[in-house]
Amino acid sequence: MLNKSFKIRPLSDTFGAEIYDIKLSGEMASEDLAQIKALWNRYGILLFREQDIGKDELVGFSRLLGSLETHVRSEWLNETHPEILQISNINVDGKPVGALADGEVGWHYDQIYLPRPALGSLLYSVKIPPDGGSTFFADMTSAYERLPRALKDMVDGHQAIQSYDNFNSMYSTKTSGKQTNLTPNIAQPLVRTHPVTGRKALYLCPGMTIAIAGIDETESADLLEQLFDWTLKKEFVYKHKWNVGDGLLWDNACTMHRREPFDGGYERLMYRTTILPPNDRSVPF
Repeated sequence: MLNKSFKIRPLSDTFGAEIYDIKLSGEMASEDLAQIKALWNRYGILLFREQDIGKDELVGFSRLLGSLETHVRSEWLNETHPEILQISNINVDGKPVGALADGEVGWHYDQIYLPRPALGSLLYSVKIPPDGGSTFFADMTSAYERLPRALKDMVDGHQAIQSYDNFNSMYSTKTSGKQTNLTPNIAQPLVRTHPVTGRKALYLCPGMTIAIAGIDETESADLLEQLFDWTLKKEFVYKHKWNVGDGLLWDNACTMHRREPFDGGYERLMYRTTILPPNDRSVPF
C-alpha cells in the first residue's frame, strides 16, 4: 500500500510516474525506500522534482538502489565523487568537464555494451538551458508486448550485437585505447527478461545495435529497421522537459532514451549515477 505522504502522477499512458513530496537521501526511511523500489519496477521511470540535493545525497540515495559503477569514461567523472558521471557542455581550461556536449544524442540504452549492463541510471539537473535538451524515453516493455506476432516470432531467442564504438562515432568522442579494450562489441539478448520483475522487453537501440547475430546482413538490417520504427511509435514515448533540481530515475533493462540538441551558448550540467543489478541476476537473459 502506498504511503499516504506519497502523491504520484503518471507521465504517460504506459510508463513513468512523478512522485511528489519526497526528498532523495541516503538516509531515507526503509518503508519509503521499499515503495520507491516498487514504483520504479512498476513504472520504469520515476521523476522527483525540486530536489536541491548535494552530491553526497545523490550518491547516498543511489546506493540504496544497488551497487554503483564507476563509468569507463574516467575523464568525465566528478573529482570528489567518482560515482558521478558529469553530462555537460561546459569547458574548463579548454577541456570538457562532462560527456555529450550540446548536440543530438541518439537513442540508446546505458551500458547495453557491457557484460553486466546497468540496471538503472539517476540523472540530476544542476544547470540547464532555457530551451532544448529534453530527454525522450521509449517503453520497451510495452513495445515488446504489443509487437505483432510475426515480428515477435522473429526476435524471440535471438541475440543482437551492441557497439559502444558505434555510438561514440555518431554522438560522442572516441574512447582511449584502454577504454576501447574494456568495451568491445558484445552480443546481448534481443528480448531481455527483467532481472527483478521478470517482464520481457525489447533490448535494442538505434545508437548501439548494429546487427542481429546469426542471420543474413540484409535481413538483419531490414528487421532492425522495422523494430526501430515500431519502438518509436508515439504511444511508447515520453518526452521530459528538464527543470533545475529534477531527479530522473530510469530502468535500463526496459527503457531506452535520447536527448535533443540545445543552444551551446547556454551551459548545461547534469550529474548521473549508474546503478548495477544484483550479482546473481547481472547477466542479461
